[in-house]
Amino acid sequence: MFMKRAVALGTFDGVHSGHRAVLKHSPEYSLTVITFGRPPKSFFSGKTELLMTLSDRKKALYELGAEKVVVLDFEKVKDTDAASFLESIKTEYAPDLILCGFNYKFGKNAAGNTELMRSFCEKNGITLSVSPAIKSGGVSLSSTLLRNLITAGDIKTANKYIYGGFGFSSTVLYGDARGRTIGFPTVNQAFPEELVKPKAGVYAARITVDGNSYNCITNIGIRPTFKTEKITCESFILDFSDKIYGKTVTLKPLEFLREEKRFDGLQSLKKAISNDLEIARQYFCKER
Repeated sequence: MFMKRAVALGTFDGVHSGHRAVLKHSPEYSLTVITFGRPPKSFFSGKTELLMTLSDRKKALYELGAEKVVVLDFEKVKDTDAASFLESIKTEYAPDLILCGFNYKFGKNAAGNTELMRSFCEKNGITLSVSPAIKSGGVSLSSTLLRNLITAGDIKTANKYIYGGFGFSSTVLYGDARGRTIGFPTVNQAFPEELVKPKAGVYAARITVDGNSYNCITNIGIRPTFKTEKITCESFILDFSDKIYGKTVTLKPLEFLREEKRFDGLQSLKKAISNDLEIARQYFCKER
């Protein structure tokens, strides 16, 4: 059976609710998603704050029906004018349908917009579907809005819109074993440098190990009591005692509990963790 061809254009960072509206298409179409490794704006600002790693984004796009995900090299296309960019899409992918969001910009200096695309599609017999803005609290939902929520500590709201919720997968590292000495052994992970940094503090979270998910409390930050140079994640997993060094696990913060704090010593830290644990247990009971 011959399939019509659809092309979806966008960065799709976080594959949030607005992006998922763009990606909706009839099953008669085979969908190719054309994206960038990171938002084009970040190449000029020098600052990368992704909601989702590229590998997680590609996985999400395939789960949502993409047959193919093409990641363009921004350095190679940044000087391509808008009209030439559209011609290249037409020549290489021969789309019957183009999908994009209302604020999609393309071409050198982001000169192209949906009006130019509409004119191009009409001239070339291509159907164009432009998804309107989705509102959240009266504000247009965007990756920028979600980044701001995460840095402000409102991870719970951000998770409502991000596909699968904010999180990451990385290898469990050997730590300094201080937590073990006070009865709270932790799973230590480096925080991916390309992701937006959540507000430093303690979170109720969920961690997936070998396909099984467990509740945990996680400190994300620089550990002011035993300061580190880089942001780290230390998770105490409830009702879990396996040694999982070297394994890749997935961490998803769910609720901000408190800010990071410097403690006078291990005993005051132990008391604070015990209190965090009690608050987290109440949260997990409420969320069942």
